[in-house]
Amino acid sequence: MNKSPYRQTRSRLVAAAPSEIFELLRDPAMHPVIDGSGTVRASTAKEGKLSLGSEFGMQMRLGLPYRISNTVVEFEQDRQIAWRHFSGHRWRYELEAAGSGTMVSETWDASRVRHQWLLRLMGFTRSTGPNMERTLERVAAQFPETTE
Repeated sequence: MNKSPYRQTRSRLVAAAPSEIFELLRDPAMHPVIDGSGTVRASTAKEGKLSLGSEFGMQMRLGLPYRISNTVVEFEQDRQIAWRHFSGHRWRYELEAAGSGTMVSETWDASRVRHQWLLRLMGFTRSTGPNMERTLERVAAQFPETTE
């Protein structure tokens, strides 16, 4: 269980190699496909694949449409990628080989955000965990298990 509602992590085993999952995560065009919150509508990224320092935008909708800018702040090929919103939120994915698949962990880290009370008021501290679980389900669905 998470100790802080402003830093939450969810994990799931996915039937794919870390390199395959990493390529999915570093493609901003796929973020609307795997987003479990229903808020990510489209990528406005100018480059195809993300790398350390990449800046990319997303068209979002939470009641009203808006755009958000992100910067990739952590990047370790096939292991970890994280981006930060302008307000300081971090979304991090960590990948660890596990048997014939990969344990994928997603973390929402708003522990450094100045106005945390606003996140609580808007319900993010309650909805983010379940949304991440749906995101990990969608990631797993991109790699259906094959039978031989």
